[in-house]
Amino acid sequence: MRIRAIHYMIKNESSRAFNAVIYNNGFSDSDAEKRIKMDLLKLREQIDAIDEQIVDLYEKRMDIIRQVAEFKIETGKKVFDKVREDEKLRKVKSLTHNDFNSRGIEELFEQIMSMSRKLQYRLLAEHGSMGNLPFIGVERLNEKARVVFQGAEGAYSQAAMVQYFGDKVNSFHVDTFRDAMIAIDEGSADFAVLPIENSTAGIVSEIYDLLVEFENYIVGEQIIKIEHCLMAAPGTKIEDIRTVYSHPQSLMQSARFLNSHSWQQISMQNNAFAARKVAEDKDRTQAAIASEYAAGLYGLSVLQKGVNQSSTNSTRFIIVTNQKIFLKDAGKVSICFEVPHESGSLYHMLSHFIYNNLNMNRIESRPIEGRNWEYRFFIDFDGNLSDSAVKNALRGLREEARNMRILGNY
Repeated sequence: MRIRAIHYMIKNESSRAFNAVIYNNGFSDSDAEKRIKMDLLKLREQIDAIDEQIVDLYEKRMDIIRQVAEFKIETGKKVFDKVREDEKLRKVKSLTHNDFNSRGIEELFEQIMSMSRKLQYRLLAEHGSMGNLPFIGVERLNEKARVVFQGAEGAYSQAAMVQYFGDKVNSFHVDTFRDAMIAIDEGSADFAVLPIENSTAGIVSEIYDLLVEFENYIVGEQIIKIEHCLMAAPGTKIEDIRTVYSHPQSLMQSARFLNSHSWQQISMQNNAFAARKVAEDKDRTQAAIASEYAAGLYGLSVLQKGVNQSSTNSTRFIIVTNQKIFLKDAGKVSICFEVPHESGSLYHMLSHFIYNNLNMNRIESRPIEGRNWEYRFFIDFDGNLSDSAVKNALRGLREEARNMRILGNY
């Protein structure tokens, strides 16, 4: 009782009250501190002994899991059995004596069963039961391929295409991102070059949605520096301008400059379209925001360079094809999947990257059409489809997530 009183005073009362307890029990300050330390040490020793038992029981459990995995290998049974796991969670929760412990034991066994599944996936891989992913590794992309880009001559997509494929590339352009995806889906083009992310304005959400809609795959990427220019018909002065045309992303990236003027801003499908319109209309009240290359191509005068607020502004373009191929030296994998609308479901999916020591470098989400407040997740992580760790993680995700798709390896 004396030690309990001392503990209580330490945690909840003032130092004066604590000293009173020490005095009333006949302890000196040093004696009380020694007794507290001894008591704490005994409690920690008990915890250590219990932890050793937990470790021993965990290893015994995992040994049995190995036998379960061998049975599943022989019978072809799936690793993930949600009905069995839900039943197990209900049972272990019923063995606890209060709500706090019930929730704690649920989290503990969720982790234990997650580790059990991961061990089984690894054993499946070691026994050659993982199967091969339906992608073929290639040394290089077809140099004589036909490439499509969205926009018109002078678009940033064209610049990205030339940087990736070279200036002798056989190419054509279309009006929309969807048109580009249709072109490779139907075979009129081998590859498409599409913008997926800008360092200032963020993702191009339409591209993410199109990657889900079409059975096309990412095989490469190209990053180019963006420098937007304000351009107009020859002889135009800045004070003449009333309307500015450009792609919504470019207008957003140049918002600071544009907001310093009282111009009407009108969105176009592409910067090059905006430059072409201003050139064709020859209206000095109009201007476009596009690349300096586009200004030269369409005979426009550059009134101001670098109107985007960030000097490091860059756009990442992806190279997409309808073939399930990847370069053998590829180092990034893109996937997407859906998860049950339940607490902890995304956490359990991401644990596959941790367990397999894979570095996840990007995650995005997009609403699932027709299902309010439910989302599809897009993830980029380091790896190659030929790596065993990547195969192991993808096997787990395929069994446990909904509608998991490999979007490409590049």
